[in-house]
This record gives sequence, C-alpha cells and structure tokens, in this order.
Amino acid sequence: MNKFKIAVIGDQFMKASAFTDALAKVPGLDADIRTMELPWPDQPMRHGYVDGGIPGLKEYLGEPDDIVRFVDGADILITHLAPINGDVLDRLPALKLIAVSRGGPVNIDVAACKARNVKLVNTPGRNSSAVAEFTIAAILAETRLIRAGHEALRQGTWRGDLYRFDKIDAELSEMTVGIIGYGHIGTKVVRLLKPFGCRILVCDPYVPVSAEDRADGIEQVELDTLLQHSDVVSLHARVTDETKGFLAAPQFARMKQGSYFINTARGPMVNYDDLYQALKSRHIRGAMLETFWLEPPPPDSPLLKLDNVTLTPHIAGASTTTVRIAARMIAEEIRRHGAGEPPLNPC
Repeated sequence: MNKFKIAVIGDQFMKASAFTDALAKVPGLDADIRTMELPWPDQPMRHGYVDGGIPGLKEYLGEPDDIVRFVDGADILITHLAPINGDVLDRLPALKLIAVSRGGPVNIDVAACKARNVKLVNTPGRNSSAVAEFTIAAILAETRLIRAGHEALRQGTWRGDLYRFDKIDAELSEMTVGIIGYGHIGTKVVRLLKPFGCRILVCDPYVPVSAEDRADGIEQVELDTLLQHSDVVSLHARVTDETKGFLAAPQFARMKQGSYFINTARGPMVNYDDLYQALKSRHIRGAMLETFWLEPPPPDSPLLKLDNVTLTPHIAGASTTTVRIAARMIAEEIRRHGAGEPPLNPC
C-alpha cells in the first residue's frame, strides 16, 4: 500500500476524530493525515437549490478558497460537507479520491470529478436506521397526540379533552401507512412498522417490493392509490428533477380527510405553501416536518405557527451510530483504494 496524504474535513457531527479513529484500524495504511472541522451544525449549511450559492452544489458548508488551502497536495479528501466543484478540483491536481460521508454527494460536482478522473465514493444508508427510528417516533407523536399534550402542559393547561372520542384516533394496528420511497430508509421504516400490524402501502416506481415484504402483505401501489387510502403518508424519496415539488395541492387534496403527513426526507419535494393550506383547513389533520424548503426556515413563516404541526430541525439522522457507520464505510473505501480494489460505493 502506497503512502498517502489524506485531508480530513469533519464538522461538529461527523467529527474528524471519527474518521481518523476508523483509519487507524485499516491494516497497513501508511498516511500523513491532516484534519480540520467546519462549524456545522452550529452554523447552518448552504442550500444551493434555494439561495443560488455554488452552481451545481446543493447542501454544503465552507469557502472554496479555504478548502483549497487546506487540501492542497493531498491525494485523498475525506469530507462530509465541504464544497467541491470543477474550479476547486482544478486547483487540487494531486487529488485522486474524494470520500464523502453522505447518502448522496450533493456537495460534490460528480460530473467534474469524472471529467478529471477523480474517484468519488459515498456512504449510502449510513443513517437509514436512525431516520427510520425517528420516523416511527414522528408517526406516534402525531397519531397519539403526544405533541398536543406536551405543548399544553408546558403552558400550564391540562388537556383532558384529548381523551374525548372526537379528538382521538385509531391505533396503528387499524391504520394504513403509505411509504413513498423504498430505498435504504423506506425499507427499514416498513420493517419497523410491521409489528404494529398496520396495512402498509409502498410507492416507488424504480424499486420493487422485496419477496419477504410481499409475503408479509406489503402492497406496492401507484402514488394516487397510496394517497387515497393512507391514514399516514411518510416521505422517503430522494430529491431529483422528477420529485422536486411533486407533493403539492393536487396530491394533498387526494389524501384522506383527517390523515397525517410525515417528512423526514427533504424539503424541495414538497410545496410547503400548499401543505400549509391543507393543514390550515384541517383536510390534513396533522404533520410532522423534519425538513423544510429552506433551513433554517424563516421564523415568521405561517407554517411554523400552526397548532397541528410537529417541527424538528433536521435531526432525524443524528446518532452516534450514524457517525461510526459512516466512518467505517469511508475507512473501508480507503483500504480498497490502497489495495487496488474497486470501490464499494462509487458515485
């Protein structure tokens, strides 16, 4: 294995030390390793699909000049959020491999890497268990009025009326849950939902339901069917040109009266103005929103003021387990690169 110069750019979630600890376990790795850390999540990342930012990049943090100065001369870059486009790559001629600890390399210009023969690998599924667990919690928080009871008690009000028949809802065992997106996270949400005994519908035009899930009664349906029959709709798709804004007024109108909407995926897939109207009218009874059109969302947004919405600041994937899984996946890619083996997760 050759001696490498490795630049590690971590942050306050994906700590640089997590990467270096994992690299220390790679047999025979001979490397000079330098580290730095970005201030995310204490400082919000940039959202290129909203604020313009660096063309071609979506979610990132850091200034290109600072990144170039730090990485200059390295063969390998390990990062979570650093922005890498063609201009940055042109200033880093020694770079041969970029390993990004994300499910999608949205902070990296993939085409620019290919054009310059820079290998790019990522860590798909690294937070799938964390987000799946969070999704189950989100569904329960809405359907069992946990959020409503919590907010009332915090304000000194005992909401005994939350036991009224006209306020409560069925248990999950009597509900139909629709899962949009059957990837790393969607499949795990399905697995966690099964013990509750609910009917589960899946919509994904590109991934068929597994034989195991079919045998357990999981149904694969079109989007309209899922919306019309689900008591809970949970979003787990990826942002693509096809999915941007694909959940809007027509889709919310097709949802059952009094149903719930859960978004632990990404904001750009949802028209939040239309969702606001559906929630305000109570056509959708409640929503749990973990991601938004802009993060952080404007504090005066009317959607944030509704009393039938649970809000969290994009933390579904935040677990120490996620960090360790991502770091191990990156370390394995570095080992394979040094051994001349093909990458496991090329982009």
